[in-house]
Amino acid sequence: MNCGELAEDYELYALGVLEEPDRGELRAHLARNCEVCTAEVRRAAARVSAFSSLAPDAEPAKDLRLRVLAGVGIHPQFRWNWMQTWATVAAAVIIGMFWVEHLRKERVRDIAFHDAMQQAQQADTVLALLNAPETIVRVSSEGEARPPQGKVFLNPTRGVLLLAANLPPAPAGKIYEMWIIPAGGKPVAAGVFQTEANGTGAHLQSGPVDVASTGAIAVTLESAGGAPQPTTQPLIVAPVKKS
Repeated sequence: MNCGELAEDYELYALGVLEEPDRGELRAHLARNCEVCTAEVRRAAARVSAFSSLAPDAEPAKDLRLRVLAGVGIHPQFRWNWMQTWATVAAAVIIGMFWVEHLRKERVRDIAFHDAMQQAQQADTVLALLNAPETIVRVSSEGEARPPQGKVFLNPTRGVLLLAANLPPAPAGKIYEMWIIPAGGKPVAAGVFQTEANGTGAHLQSGPVDVASTGAIAVTLESAGGAPQPTTQPLIVAPVKKS
């Protein structure tokens, strides 16, 4: 695998939760002192370490910083269960995107901090959604060309969480928009979001969703502010109904 194909894995590796075979591929890059991967892993570790201190007090917050630091080494430790891992990753990505976006726009630090803390409150919602027994998981199709990919978590009462990868940041004047597409019905707008420079992103649409009648979750590129209906071909489509 080349560095571009590993771009979505830097944060997971920094957290110490990247699974094989991607973990082995990334460790091989680091072992031969790959400049791109080494720099990106360090940046990911710094981001996750900083954002972990913003999260509300909740288990496993006391161990999060140590595990992030351990994830930078060659032999990270793995002790979280799968659902807690996704909750941590999703919360860190959401907070990280929000914080970096404010810094990019050169907002004053006190306003950015206040907004970031408000965004951090979504961590509880994410954790509840991922741990709920009725939550289902769906993924978009994957191909050798490494197209934009998405992993979707749907809960009938709590909403939809999208984790995107290999999706470059939307250009100026554009934004990504998520859609809940009923089987045989018109797409329903489910919020807009932006991705990071490495192509990863997260978007949470809270509230009830009729999972039984949902055919797919999709993402399109739209004009800033979003659109009432999709105007472009979907970049990510995660079917909800299993064939």
